[in-house]
Amino acid sequence: MSKLNIIFAAAISAAAAISTAATAETLRLSHNTGDATSWHKGAEKFSELMKDTSGGDLDVRVFPNAQLSGGDQMKQAEMVGRGALDFVVTSAINVTPIVPEMAVFSLPYLYSDYDAVDATTAGAPGDKMKEIMAEHGIVVLAWGENGFREVTNNVHPIKSPADLKGLKMRVAGPMYIDVMTALGANPQQMQWTETFSALQQGVVDGQENPIGAVIVPQRVYEVQKYITPWHYSYDPIFLGVSQKKWDSWDADTQAKVQAAASEAMNFQKEVTREETAAGLDKLREEGMEVYEPSAEELQAFREATKEPFDKWAAKVGPELVELFQTAIGTAN
Repeated sequence: MSKLNIIFAAAISAAAAISTAATAETLRLSHNTGDATSWHKGAEKFSELMKDTSGGDLDVRVFPNAQLSGGDQMKQAEMVGRGALDFVVTSAINVTPIVPEMAVFSLPYLYSDYDAVDATTAGAPGDKMKEIMAEHGIVVLAWGENGFREVTNNVHPIKSPADLKGLKMRVAGPMYIDVMTALGANPQQMQWTETFSALQQGVVDGQENPIGAVIVPQRVYEVQKYITPWHYSYDPIFLGVSQKKWDSWDADTQAKVQAAASEAMNFQKEVTREETAAGLDKLREEGMEVYEPSAEELQAFREATKEPFDKWAAKVGPELVELFQTAIGTAN
């Protein structure tokens, strides 16, 4: 090839690259947690899959720690609902201020195991929640997992409801305020981005979060001494897209986005469950004291949280709760 032809070929290649870059659509995805979590791993997986399936036409940029909403984890979904953000990965409990029905997933002691969880997210209850979210401008593409929320603190082991009395507990949303109040604790609603330093400085005594998705990767063990895996509440996450953005795509693009989201959230759920399974051993190695309650002790927590269960079951609607309980019944 002559020197002129080489220069010409290089120019064509550069022009093609510029053209591709110019036509690529950059999309923004926001999530609550840090870049070491399974939330972030799932979001990054989605970004990779979108790049591959679209041939580079759709570029999903991932922003952890709720950067795009000024650190406000509750605000992300609202921004997606009105089209100010394209995608969100967030948990059900974080959208309850705008969609109270999403609290149904996290009713205290609704679930006993993963089979019960999967019967709802993969069944009629999950479909119903997608319908409800669509009314708020968000298309739920796939369910992932935050997990069963476990309680940690710096004062003493929590073995009974009485052990929570007076403890200052960081919580994520309104339902958990009622739960902790019923248990005698002093709940403090706080953004996750502020929680680590609050625990470190003693502003709050403890918190509750899933082991695999948050406590281990966010290194909560560095600022907490005791953990009780009481499985009192489950929290799914979801990958959602703005309805406005979704409607702007043709059917082929929508199918690609849906497929990538489903694969990414399945991956995220697997990672979360693997990290949860190994989590307690990891926390013991890091110096946390683990107290695993007996069936009788768990029953005491269940009875102590019946009032907030009933209150929030009424808020989300008896028919919706029944839909979930029916699905759970088929799994047990």
